Amino acid sequence: MSTLPDSPRRTALDATHRALGATMTDFAGWDMPLRYSSERDEHNAVRTHAGLFDLSHMGEITLTGPQAGDALDFALVGNLAGLKVGRARYTMICNAEGGILDDLIVYRLAAETYMVVANASNAEVVLSALTERAAGFDTAVRDDRDQYALLAVQGPESPGILKSLTDADLDGLKYYAGLPGTVAGVDALIARTGYTGEDGFELFVAPGDAEALWQALTEAGQAVGLIPCGLSCRDTLRLEAGMPLYGHELTTDTTPFDAGLGRVVKFEKTTNEGRFVGREPLEAAAKRAEQAPPRKLVGLIAEGRRVPRAGFPVVSADGTVIGEVTSGAPSPTLGKPIAIAYVDAEQAAPGTEGVAVDIRGTHEPYEVVALPFYKRER
Repeated sequence: MSTLPDSPRRTALDATHRALGATMTDFAGWDMPLRYSSERDEHNAVRTHAGLFDLSHMGEITLTGPQAGDALDFALVGNLAGLKVGRARYTMICNAEGGILDDLIVYRLAAETYMVVANASNAEVVLSALTERAAGFDTAVRDDRDQYALLAVQGPESPGILKSLTDADLDGLKYYAGLPGTVAGVDALIARTGYTGEDGFELFVAPGDAEALWQALTEAGQAVGLIPCGLSCRDTLRLEAGMPLYGHELTTDTTPFDAGLGRVVKFEKTTNEGRFVGREPLEAAAKRAEQAPPRKLVGLIAEGRRVPRAGFPVVSADGTVIGEVTSGAPSPTLGKPIAIAYVDAEQAAPGTEGVAVDIRGTHEPYEVVALPFYKRER
């Protein structure tokens, strides 16, 4: 198990980011690029051409052995034993009360090998929980965070960029699937996943290969408008796409059903006699969501120019607090401020009139809309 230092860790691409003039920030214990130039330009590049990201702060945890799938079925809310080799699945790990500890992507790399990718801020929590929950199963849990660098190419030009550097069958690579291959001479797990709402790929490579691969991708994408992108535009991209962020839309005080993501919870598992951590509270949460959910996650679009931030109250026409903003930012694509918020169920229908956000004492009008704000043409 890795021992994390008190000072921010640096990725294998740290020198590259600094040479590019990136503004760096401490994010979940890592020194990460926030932006390289204009956040808006980086955002728009991903929407129209392509962006290159360093995501090496994410936490990779590998489970191997005959009962690796069974252990994950017990530890997580999804059905992972039924995942086909070469495919990936979005899922969550919950505590015994049904609260979300983290949202995850799980890749099945081989019959007895799975890789769990956790958010950087929760990687240690997830590693500890998986290790504890896998006890008694014929599987080994391995902390592989130091074994990978993770690069992402996102945007409509990303397939063409990657095709110029690999012989892997990208046309046959479905969304939420991965295959081993060589990219610019570098061994990689090529995954068709992302957090931007665009087509794209995430490339898991050895840290020692990260700089060479970054340079090769940069050169291959230069002619089609690829630029380096930081965490700031990644946040506005995922916000427009209606994708939840842990610590904002997802917390230990929310269940997957509260967040409108009950579909990731699989009660019909055939492994472990259907048992998994948090099952009974999640069954109760599923019933509440079906009968009379107290609140719902909605999108809000500003009528004015003031930007809401997480924690700002959402109010009705008479000033009654009916919810709270979880994420907010200017939307480069819509040209208006947007937000995601939990609001009382009776005020959650798209088009509900009189809804506003209390921005430092002023009630700014907002339109209630269904998520996502943006969906790419396929």
